[in-house]
Amino acid sequence: MMKTFFQYTIFLLLTVCVYVNGYAQIIPQPNQLSFGKDTFIISKKARLNYNIADKQILEIFVEKLEAQTGISIKTESVSKQKASIILTEDASLKSNNEGYELQISKNSIEIKAATNTGLFYGLQSLLQLSTFSKNKSKKIALPTAKIVDKPLYEWRGLMLDESRHFFGKEKVKELLDWMAFFKLNKFHWHLTDGPGWRIEIKKYPKLTSVGAKGNWHNPDAAPLFYTQADIKEIVAYAAKRHIEIIPEIDMPGHAAAANSAYPEFSGGGSKKYPDFTFNPGKEGTYQYLTDILKEVAELFPSKWIHLGGDEVHYGNHKWKTDSHVQALMKKQNLKTLRDVENYFLHRMKDSVLSLNKKMVGWDEIVDANIASEESMVMWWRHDKPKQLKKALNKGYETVLCPRIPLYFDFVQMDAHKWGRKRRGEFCTLDKLYAFPNSLSIAPKRKKQFVKGIQANVWTERIQNEDRFDFMIYTRLVALAEAAWTQEKNKNYENFIIRLKPVLDLFDKNGLYYFNPFYPELTPEPIGVGKQN
Repeated sequence: MMKTFFQYTIFLLLTVCVYVNGYAQIIPQPNQLSFGKDTFIISKKARLNYNIADKQILEIFVEKLEAQTGISIKTESVSKQKASIILTEDASLKSNNEGYELQISKNSIEIKAATNTGLFYGLQSLLQLSTFSKNKSKKIALPTAKIVDKPLYEWRGLMLDESRHFFGKEKVKELLDWMAFFKLNKFHWHLTDGPGWRIEIKKYPKLTSVGAKGNWHNPDAAPLFYTQADIKEIVAYAAKRHIEIIPEIDMPGHAAAANSAYPEFSGGGSKKYPDFTFNPGKEGTYQYLTDILKEVAELFPSKWIHLGGDEVHYGNHKWKTDSHVQALMKKQNLKTLRDVENYFLHRMKDSVLSLNKKMVGWDEIVDANIASEESMVMWWRHDKPKQLKKALNKGYETVLCPRIPLYFDFVQMDAHKWGRKRRGEFCTLDKLYAFPNSLSIAPKRKKQFVKGIQANVWTERIQNEDRFDFMIYTRLVALAEAAWTQEKNKNYENFIIRLKPVLDLFDKNGLYYFNPFYPELTPEPIGVGKQN
């Protein structure tokens, strides 16, 4: 009896970091799990069966396991009888393409999934359990357990704006690594806007030699951009981590960087936003932009290309007097400048379709009446819930990314000075975790059109790596659980407990994160622009 009690006490000590009040030390929280009273030991003697189609997921797992725990395991082709960790592709599993089952017994660990993506996510759960367990003498003790899991949403995304400030491929790869660790699967890459054009287009080299010059706070900064070789490298890196990259080429507004390089296609702007638009009245504009999209389409395997389509009214003032736009309005019987904008979006949507892609746009495109089967909408204006309802009622696939609580350029607590607020509102961890609150903002009969959620990182006030980390990583963890875990299984108080070891891991990896427990330990890095 004493021996049994002693063994159980040791088990509790070893597993306290991975098992808290019925919750696993896994983020996002799995949707079904149970624990036993035995343990399984991972050591350098462990062998991983790799009789699967995608061996790259094993390479990533083994690399990260060694980096986080110091334990290196082998992946020789061994029989299931001799393997410590077994991966099985099982098409009969009744889960979606990203679901998995993880079984930890005394003698082995088995992960089953219908797809390689599911197996990848099962390995991420195992990696987290291993990373957060007590590691003694190069051995990891895991509790016996069974997990049956799949995501709530198919779109679990993050958008990064690199027009306003450019961070480079190593920082982007680091971000992709953490996204994969927390099972986020869509990286929306905002590559063009007013401050800088960040993607090489070989047919139009001045887009980068001229258009990539400057950033949000320094218009004279040296040109910074991604070559097409860089793009291919990053796309491949993301694909290995089961992350899809969706490029955004913003139009017809937010075009100042492009217009600085090729002013012949400018539609002018306003006093505050000069050269803000492309010219929708020139036929050459459509050929120019289609040529650009052809090169973009060849670089990104995603079926989606984001065309922006937002805030055009900020700088379409000169359309009223531009002879080409006025001639277009007369020829096409367009009554308003909004009609001109819609005409432009339809033309460019056709270009996207001709490239065997589909168009994504911000929620303004709902009013252009583009066919719902040809496009997807991202709802960002949290103060315009009617626009979301309109999109869903029209049958648009819709991604939810409202400013509150999903804009990561907003401050995280009231005392912070350098991020944004909107009418006193900002984006706290608890608001983010609770989103989308049973989708009370959406008509119940239309919830099937909600494809998922996405946080947006606009970088006007994020100009260096410390500020990048500070504004993103703590909230990234909450985003992951909000996007994956069924609402009935979410518990903010327990999430906060599970967040603490993650912050220790961020420390170990050199990230300058926001510490919600002791904010004074990680003061807000100074930003650019005006303080709150």
